[in-house]
Amino acid sequence: MCGIVGAVAKRPVAELLIDGLKKLEYRGYDSAGIAMIDAEQQLKRLRVAGKVRELENALHAHPFQGHTGIAHTRWATHGAPSEKNAHPFTSHDEFALVHNGIIENHSLLREQLQRDGYHFSSETDTEVAVHLIHKNYLQTKDLLAAVRSAASQLKGAYALGIISKWYPGRLIAVRQGSPLVIGKGLGENFIASDPLALLSVTKQFIYLEDNDLADVTIDSIRIYNQEQQVVHRECHTLTISHDAVERGEYRHYMKKEIMEQPEAMASCLEGRVAEDHVLPAIFGPKAEKIFSHVEHVQLIACGTSYHAAMVTRYWIESLAHVPCSVEIASEFRYREIAKPKNSLFVTLSQSGETADTLAALRLAKKMDYLSTLAICNVPGSSMIREADLPFLTRAGIEIGVASTKAFVTQLTSLFLLALVLRRSGGGDAALEVELVRQLRHVPALVEEILQQDVTISNWAKTFMNKQHALFIGRGTLYPIALEGALKMKEISYIHAEGYPSGELKHGPLALVDNAIPVITMVPGDALLEKSLSNLQEVRARGGRLYVLTDQAQLFQQDVFSDAQIMNMPSIHPLLNPILYTVPLQLLAYHVAVLKGTDIDQPRNLAKSVTVE
Repeated sequence: MCGIVGAVAKRPVAELLIDGLKKLEYRGYDSAGIAMIDAEQQLKRLRVAGKVRELENALHAHPFQGHTGIAHTRWATHGAPSEKNAHPFTSHDEFALVHNGIIENHSLLREQLQRDGYHFSSETDTEVAVHLIHKNYLQTKDLLAAVRSAASQLKGAYALGIISKWYPGRLIAVRQGSPLVIGKGLGENFIASDPLALLSVTKQFIYLEDNDLADVTIDSIRIYNQEQQVVHRECHTLTISHDAVERGEYRHYMKKEIMEQPEAMASCLEGRVAEDHVLPAIFGPKAEKIFSHVEHVQLIACGTSYHAAMVTRYWIESLAHVPCSVEIASEFRYREIAKPKNSLFVTLSQSGETADTLAALRLAKKMDYLSTLAICNVPGSSMIREADLPFLTRAGIEIGVASTKAFVTQLTSLFLLALVLRRSGGGDAALEVELVRQLRHVPALVEEILQQDVTISNWAKTFMNKQHALFIGRGTLYPIALEGALKMKEISYIHAEGYPSGELKHGPLALVDNAIPVITMVPGDALLEKSLSNLQEVRARGGRLYVLTDQAQLFQQDVFSDAQIMNMPSIHPLLNPILYTVPLQLLAYHVAVLKGTDIDQPRNLAKSVTVE
């Protein structure tokens, strides 16, 4: 979970590399470094513990420049955040390397290299790779052969960027299990772990495949596969503007992305729904035939995406009447699996590079599932390329580590899936007509909710000094309670738990007193009376209630007189999860602002989880 940038150009590249790192800081921000080959053909390196701005300041204080370079921003996996553990790593001041991923056999390789006389200055798994390249180069005097031999000895998932003082004007890239792209320019070429890093210099990108090795110079890109054959990889043009990765008027990316949700949802729906029905074949030309055979759906995800999957189980089983299972990717991968007959395997990921989810997809493709469907936000990502049926959520670029608009567009996309599966199973059209009409109106309702930002910011003031919070909901809103608790934990560092309201009496009521805020969602659905009874249980123990509801009149009773109420729009109960998640995002955001935490880059977390 690190950010890689590399460049080879006719112009000096230090500024380009630093700018790229700033765009990738969401991927790692506990240390950063840069290495370049200078005009005297010497390898120069600078590393710092801390964020990219510290590296930029250090480079201003101790300037050096070059036309070939690599840079890196780190999220620690092996070794604590420190200068000595920061990338790039060098060997004998001849080779420099940056790495994303995990080298699983690093301990064995380290022992072998130490016996050969190599000295290690860090605690990381990465340093073995650069020393291996140096060792191989002494034997072959061939840069590509040295890198290829080293890569063949590494086990795990990794992306590598390599430069050498012996080959100025040359940049080597290797991909195995971790994302890496090549950016094509005029008189310059680049590598990066995410195209976002390079949008200011190019819109042309080549996505490397697993086991690819790329030899990149100013005016050429040569890619070799595992069999050492030169291969062609398609070049993609991204239409995303450079401005899309700027905060604009907002203090934080997270707030910007929360406010962009109506537009993101509208984009997700555009061209996929007509006035009263879902358009045919939105999941691909083969989908209709595949869906007609579906007897079970398996949803796989991690983190926030897992909560979207949990909501989807309710939708698929109630609308399509198809059994649906939901599992965390890291658990699915490592157990014996009884695969149901004619099961559709669905993976959810914002980035499309989530290591456990991607590995689960690859496992499923070996297990003879009926078909695989990937719902993802990033075109060109591994998941989109490898699934039988790729589906883009169109949320737009999401920089904040705590996912917001990617989550609501996942929900939107998954609701469409439930409707399409319903139609494939022969469900009547009347309900689809009503649900599609209401779904088309959801972006406007989300806009209405966002206008109540002041109400939520006032709620946040009472959370500042709290140590714990409890989120509860029933039915489709139970996963949203989990999501609300996760957001609170992620960015405010308040311990929060999500529970089904009906489970309060089975344990969580022991936590309730006048010091713990209880955030609850009470729409006017079939479970309204039961939800009200659950709130009575909380009030009887002195709990402080914060209620999201479209039934505000019910909370004028004396027993709820001190409850904090926020009015919510009314909509079909199946669509409530999309609406009710928005104020919970705002609540976490405003609490974090008041507590002064690093909202876009919360401690210990990174945006794209590309390692196990």
